[in-house]
Amino acid sequence: MSNQSLLQEFQQQLADSIPSNVFVKVSLGNYKGNDKELKNVYVRRIKIKKVEMLSFTYRNKTRDIVKNFSIADGLTRINHFISNDFKICTFFSTEKEVIVEHDKKGIISVRERLIKTEVPVTLSHDKEKKRLIQPAGKTYLQELKISDANGAVYKNAQDKYKQINQYIALLDPLIRTLPARGMKNVVDMGSGKGYLTFALYDYLVNVLKTEAKVTGVEYRQDLVDLCNKIASGSNFTGLDFVQGTIEDYEAENINLLIALHACDTATDDAIYKGIKGNAELIVVAPCCHKQIRRQIEKGKAVNELEFLTKYGIFLERQAEMVTDGIRALILEYFGYKTKVFEFISDAHTPKNVLVVGVKTKEQLVAKEEILEKIKRTKAYFGIEYHHLEKLADLM
Repeated sequence: MSNQSLLQEFQQQLADSIPSNVFVKVSLGNYKGNDKELKNVYVRRIKIKKVEMLSFTYRNKTRDIVKNFSIADGLTRINHFISNDFKICTFFSTEKEVIVEHDKKGIISVRERLIKTEVPVTLSHDKEKKRLIQPAGKTYLQELKISDANGAVYKNAQDKYKQINQYIALLDPLIRTLPARGMKNVVDMGSGKGYLTFALYDYLVNVLKTEAKVTGVEYRQDLVDLCNKIASGSNFTGLDFVQGTIEDYEAENINLLIALHACDTATDDAIYKGIKGNAELIVVAPCCHKQIRRQIEKGKAVNELEFLTKYGIFLERQAEMVTDGIRALILEYFGYKTKVFEFISDAHTPKNVLVVGVKTKEQLVAKEEILEKIKRTKAYFGIEYHHLEKLADLM
């Protein structure tokens, strides 16, 4: 049977599975298209406002994107993917599993495997997520007005609860890469009301079952007092909060340093404290990039991007990328393997960027090359200095 005939037969199976209510899901893999970020696509049936649809989860290297389509449009999209970009497609029904595969010569084969136990079909739109931080019996969540005494999350705190879990889920794989000798010096710079700080301590002690000492650094004394009271009431003996600024706080032999949404150069202060403290892992979510933006505006460099940077919104985005790009280079200079990736909060806030540095003893650092890159970047954008560069005495 020809490739075209096999595909047509398979596509008819997909189409028939919807009205007969046997469609469970489709998995598309071995992507060979032009999108360098895309890895896999997963499709399932959902119902939104009583209308059946096909929900596509586009699994990228750094994040997932979900898009919902009508049944007809969804089937068309699957058929296009099978015919062009994905070389393996697995269709799961309540009765069988069907695998369509392109070999290296482009020849298509179709294999089927009967399923003895029928898979139940669910059209639930909201898939239940497994949270690393569960609300039951958590005194700190009650004190922070996230949940009640029975562990039920308040309706107006759902977004904050999801946000806490999202942060912990992001930190989880990073923390697991560190040596298993305890987290005896964790610092949360600019801890605020302590939502993440409490959850992080809870995760380290009660999920990872590791010895932990966590300190939240916060300038506002009233929040420090409140958080220490809650920590004591929760019997979190290894968690404390201290009053002070990021700039003034000193620590050595840090396992993990976090700074979420420290404004403008406060992020640089936090990164530098991590570098000085020989932190094994540095995680920052920068906020505001005024220092570099002002210098780009002042420098008025003439280059290929000036047609973009004359617009405020583009200048703002460019300043963000340049600021965080130089931060990553400086981390690399000091022996950190860096990652910069985007995440989207469950709290419906704008997109955020995480800059991550993992200390690696084995990494060979081309320091002169890094300094030259920073120098060229500053010259290109008309920047006099980067605040972190100044702190680290690299000018």
